[in-house]
Amino acid sequence: MASGWARDGAVQDQIDASIEEAISLARSRLPQGESLTHCEECDAVIPAARRAAVPGVRLCVKCQEEHDKDETVYSAINRRGSKDSQLR
Repeated sequence: MASGWARDGAVQDQIDASIEEAISLARSRLPQGESLTHCEECDAVIPAARRAAVPGVRLCVKCQEEHDKDETVYSAINRRGSKDSQLR
């Protein structure tokens, strides 16, 4: 596949780097430590099954869903490249 001045495998390297970055970000967000018995935000009881399934859990399901909904993904590096940058 012709890709201009890029060396062979450069596109795959970018894909691999993007995946590794996403995995690192996801791992850094995993809760750690001992689970709480009550939610940090609403003080609702966190069921024992949830505490066993998710070590280090700090929020009840309802608050966790709200937290996940508000969370946005941000990447400082644009590896996709825009059409304009490819035409320069």
